[in-house]
Amino acid sequence: MGNSFAGIEIGKRSIQAHTVQIQTAGHNISNADTEGYSRQRVIVKSFEPIYRPDLEREMRPGQLGQGTDVESVTRIRDELLESRIVAQENEETYWETRNNYYSMIEQVYNEPDEISVRYNMDKFWEGWQELSNYPESDAARQAVVTRGESLTNSIRQQFNSLKSIRNQINGDIEATVKQVNDYSRQISALNAEIIKSKAVGDNPNDLMDRRDLLVEKLSGLINVTVTQRDPDEFMVHTDGQIIVQGAVNRQIGFAPQDNDSGYSKLVWTDTNADAYFRGGSLGALVELRDKDLRAQLQSLDTMTLNFADLVNDVHRNSVGKNNVTGLDFFVQHDFVENVNGNYDSDGDGVEDSSRIFRITGNNALKAQEQTGLAGTMTFNAGAETVSVPYYPTDTVEDVINRINDSASEVKAYLDRNNSLVLKASAASDASNPDFVIRHVEDSGLFLAGYAGILSQSGEAGAFDWNRADAVNSLAGAQFAVSPLRNPSAYVEVNPSIVSDVSSVASAYANGQGFADASDGRAAVELAAIRNTKVMIGKQRTFDDYFADTVTEVGLKGEQAQNQLASQNKIMDDLRSLRDSISGVNIDEELADIIKFQHGYNAAAKFISVQDALLDTLINRLGV
Repeated sequence: MGNSFAGIEIGKRSIQAHTVQIQTAGHNISNADTEGYSRQRVIVKSFEPIYRPDLEREMRPGQLGQGTDVESVTRIRDELLESRIVAQENEETYWETRNNYYSMIEQVYNEPDEISVRYNMDKFWEGWQELSNYPESDAARQAVVTRGESLTNSIRQQFNSLKSIRNQINGDIEATVKQVNDYSRQISALNAEIIKSKAVGDNPNDLMDRRDLLVEKLSGLINVTVTQRDPDEFMVHTDGQIIVQGAVNRQIGFAPQDNDSGYSKLVWTDTNADAYFRGGSLGALVELRDKDLRAQLQSLDTMTLNFADLVNDVHRNSVGKNNVTGLDFFVQHDFVENVNGNYDSDGDGVEDSSRIFRITGNNALKAQEQTGLAGTMTFNAGAETVSVPYYPTDTVEDVINRINDSASEVKAYLDRNNSLVLKASAASDASNPDFVIRHVEDSGLFLAGYAGILSQSGEAGAFDWNRADAVNSLAGAQFAVSPLRNPSAYVEVNPSIVSDVSSVASAYANGQGFADASDGRAAVELAAIRNTKVMIGKQRTFDDYFADTVTEVGLKGEQAQNQLASQNKIMDDLRSLRDSISGVNIDEELADIIKFQHGYNAAAKFISVQDALLDTLINRLGV
């Protein structure tokens, strides 16, 4: 049965329970503005009652209660909602990062007209058109040179702007990796503390809030998922890789890329395996640096290289006013000094590969003439090769179009002498160099014999870059060594022409090998390049290139902006819902404090009554 002092014990437990509730409400109020804090609630239960299984049960039915007790202090948190926020966070930061950088990229192309590449190229073509009308004029030649210099300056400026953005992204990648590593270390350290606290029966709410906040911050940097199948092993995954497992974390490091871009790739420091991230700001940064900005620079390099190559092709076969010929209008820097393009790729002192950009066949072809030949050509494409068939009923133009429409990184066209030209385009695989023909093979006789490029058919006669002197497989065809990386970074007008504008060629040699004063045929041909479909990745004019480039950048910027707005709306709704569940409402907490205060006062009054009863029982019965 209950003893005479049971009432005081009941009052004491009530005071203790209300004290914990008041303290918890105060803790909530003081953390109302703490990032990541979840409001806490005290779970109380009735204390174990006194059982009376004796014969007196009928006189006093039921059980005698012993008051209340604090069962636990828990966080008010919707775990399913939290997992949705973690899953969506990386999408928001991914599009936010892309939107920020595409705003910068758009500014590169939204240059004032006077310094834009397109404006200066238009003026350059107009200079040649004017020279074709006045081929004897030194002033017209000076205008061509000056406008050529303005054009090359604007190309280099655009390259430097894009390169600067790419370098800035690279710096952000390094800073973001440090953040990821720091968050993973902090999460694993908190895991160790939480496990210790739980082992002694505590409920470490504040530690778990800090951990959940770090996981959310980490999910903004990389795409993560959280699993806790084992209560003692909190795990964080990213793209199938474990980054945190209990008190153990994995770190991300840097390693040189397979190419010579100067940038590093991400690796796991424990295995040295490549680390890939699809979402979050880190995933967006790596994608921007290694895909978007690389593609923009490749596009500019492709335009610059082919533009200079086409102008030089006409100019070196033309004659200047001073009867000088054989001069390139634009300076080109070869990747290697070896005339055959031989290169030591592994640095062992032995030339083991060939770097060739352009191959020109020996034979003049007719675009509309049927070849009467059948076979399959093989060209390099990414990490593999691609096959391009041709048939007896195909015209030369059909075969050229089929090469250009394929996925190969070798493009074809007929030059001014109607010779077949094969040119390397930019490489899709970052491990391969740009503007290098890596493989050309023909099972038939189109390239071997008909076009005068390969010396023989089949694998034995194939041109392959993985050996020195690969040009020996050519049938005496002309070839050009691949350019140094990023031709848009160093393109300039030939200093010999700048110092003597009479070297600007506007004429073709007459019967005596000299230039007629009134001959402007070469200048006309140069001016016509503007509207001629040329090889710039695809068969496009230069005007098409500028229109396509600006459109592509604008559309990607618009996509990032729209996706960010959509993702912001989703995340705002999720965060608002979380705040309504886990956030601290100060008015609600104050109302609870008043309620708990009244409970505390009532318990104290109850103890006073019990004290009076005991005083009567002990001191006033007069026994």
